[in-house]
Amino acid sequence: MDPIYLIIVIILLGLAALDLVVGVANDAVNFLNSSIGSKVAPLWLILTVASVGVVVGALFSSGMMEIARSGVFHPEKLTFPAVMMLFLAVMITDVVLLDLFNTFGLPTSTTVSLVFELLGAAVAVSLFTIWTSENGGHLGEYINSGKALAIISGIFISIAVAFVVGTIIMYFSRLIFSFNYSKTFLYLGAIWGGIALTAITYFAIFKGLKGSVLMSDNFLYFLENHMGKAILYAFAGWTVLMGFLQFVFRVKILKVIVLAGTMALALAFAGNDLVNFIGVFMAGLDSFKIAKEVVAAGGSVDSLYMSALSNPVAANWQWLLGAGTIMVLSLWFSKKSRSVTETEVNLARKGEGVERFSSSAMSRSIVRGAVNMSKTFNKVTPVPIKNFIDRRFAHVELENQASFDLIRASVNLTISALLISLGTSLKLPLSTTYVTFMVAMGTSLADRAWGRESAVYRINGVLTVVAGWLLTALIAFTAALSVGLLLMWGGKIAIAGLMLLLVFFLFKSGKLHTKRKEKEQSQLQVLSSEEQMVLTSKKDVHDLLSKTLSILEQTIQSMRDENRKVSKNIMYESNELYQKYKDKRNYEVVPTLETIQISALDLEQEYVQLIDYSYEITKSLKAISESVYMHIDNNHSAFSKEQTEDLKTIYKVLSDGYTKFKKMADSGNYSDYNIVYEMRDSIFTLNSKMTKRQIKRAKESESNTRSSILFLNLVNESKIITLQSSNLMKSYRHFDEEYSKTSLELGPQEMVKSAARII
Repeated sequence: MDPIYLIIVIILLGLAALDLVVGVANDAVNFLNSSIGSKVAPLWLILTVASVGVVVGALFSSGMMEIARSGVFHPEKLTFPAVMMLFLAVMITDVVLLDLFNTFGLPTSTTVSLVFELLGAAVAVSLFTIWTSENGGHLGEYINSGKALAIISGIFISIAVAFVVGTIIMYFSRLIFSFNYSKTFLYLGAIWGGIALTAITYFAIFKGLKGSVLMSDNFLYFLENHMGKAILYAFAGWTVLMGFLQFVFRVKILKVIVLAGTMALALAFAGNDLVNFIGVFMAGLDSFKIAKEVVAAGGSVDSLYMSALSNPVAANWQWLLGAGTIMVLSLWFSKKSRSVTETEVNLARKGEGVERFSSSAMSRSIVRGAVNMSKTFNKVTPVPIKNFIDRRFAHVELENQASFDLIRASVNLTISALLISLGTSLKLPLSTTYVTFMVAMGTSLADRAWGRESAVYRINGVLTVVAGWLLTALIAFTAALSVGLLLMWGGKIAIAGLMLLLVFFLFKSGKLHTKRKEKEQSQLQVLSSEEQMVLTSKKDVHDLLSKTLSILEQTIQSMRDENRKVSKNIMYESNELYQKYKDKRNYEVVPTLETIQISALDLEQEYVQLIDYSYEITKSLKAISESVYMHIDNNHSAFSKEQTEDLKTIYKVLSDGYTKFKKMADSGNYSDYNIVYEMRDSIFTLNSKMTKRQIKRAKESESNTRSSILFLNLVNESKIITLQSSNLMKSYRHFDEEYSKTSLELGPQEMVKSAARII
């Protein structure tokens, strides 16, 4: 047998391991978001509980391994070489697709992606078989399209039902308990815990462990035929236990509910979705073993049709244990799993803050309609009822800066467990990701987490995620189809090329994810002390002045030399600098002023002005660099020698002024501050002279229209930079002097404490 098939099996094993990593990163949101969002326990304890659920679910996996072997295509119609290429196409596509979603922090369904990748790869292999064989038949003989149609219907049903049910149940739950739920929960907590844990137990048994060795056939038969009695017993038992823990041992049973739900969802995820990650590899390994036996008996793999894949299969427990171990390690160490979880928590959190998504026309229309509808309901609702509802929804500050409280976390887990269990009993192919995400969005809406200040961003975020889900099937099918055709046509060369391309893609996606997280962290920066604010502001001003000179100098040089590459790099650098100060203006200033306690209002005022003036400078730098790059990129004429010398003159005046000011700032002696005014006045004078000279050059046809427009724009933006720079330096001087005055008023002990905080 050709060694390439052994190589394919080894590649499938490596891709399965990668798939487990990216799959857990994607699906961790299903069982982590409620516990992490509510901060029910330290992160290590949450991950430990989830890890136990993952290991148990993996060891006793009841996932249908047959879905990868014969659920979407008919293996008896395909030969061994074709089946191996099919499996390889599926695994390459799955790793890339899931990693792409994880990189951008978007949760998607591993079940949907796997089924449609199998469908796309099967279509590719089938078409190639039809085209290259004399009696190929037609495509319908190879494909089982019923599975795909069932999943598509399940998508639409689960999205709508989960959101509506989550919204309704959360609304009435909040009416019962309110945000200040301690007193009410004292009387109703045991019953609430009994209901929640009964739902979670039902979910864990029927979704997580049904068909595993932990559940005997007799026990399952009893449950299926006496379900009402079993649920009643479970409810009574859990209610008594919760009451006992609450009143005797003073246990916070809401935490027990949330952690139990986390474990149940993790167990179900590993037990049912494991096939999405290792099912294809297991099918490929079994196919290789079958082919090896045929070759040993003197047969040929080229004429070996894989009808044996239609037989039932039981996965080896050692493979399951290995898969569970990789899943647990990924759960603990994968940074991308945090990104996906943060997306859902961010969209569901209570209160304002940095929004990951922008608004859109659709989200604005939805919010506008909801506001109008709310006004209509307010007009017809009696005042006493409105007052009662407002009191129940009066927000209470959450402990440990949690995104939402334990009531909502328990509702998320309970409703998700109930809906997924219901779907399983009705044999609907619900996606765990879809249900848990939409329940979380429904509960956040009902909980008034989406206020007027955040609703457009949250709704657009939900629409973005849902659109990604609906595109998953199309993208998975198309990508797997393309990869499958390439593998069938290119053979060994295509395998080598695609593996190199996969390594390159994973490397680039890792860098992209790191860059995206760094940007988000910079947006989330809130200065926590007066000293930190002062030190950060001083550093930012010094860095901005240096970068401004650097960008202007390189811009002039790139225009003189018509260097497109340098101009492009400058444009990117200017855009990053502009985005940094735009984020500071939007996300740092107000939270910082709210967080730190400063008695000196003048210091706070100068801090706000420093950010504003810095933002205006970077906006002009952005405009200069972009216009120069577009001029060079469009292959327009370079500046004349006279135009270049004029710009160099402006740069020299700015450079001298910046350098002298930085020396004053470093020494703290501003006695020569008039230098800044002289710099400003000099450039204003130069601006007028250079504008006149350029008009003269244009009239005498010494400069074409494009060059004249660009030059005048650069001179004008330089004037703006000069004006805002002088304002920045003036504010910095006042800021520095005000802080020095405040520091002198501190006693020796306060000065020591202040220095210690800075260190």
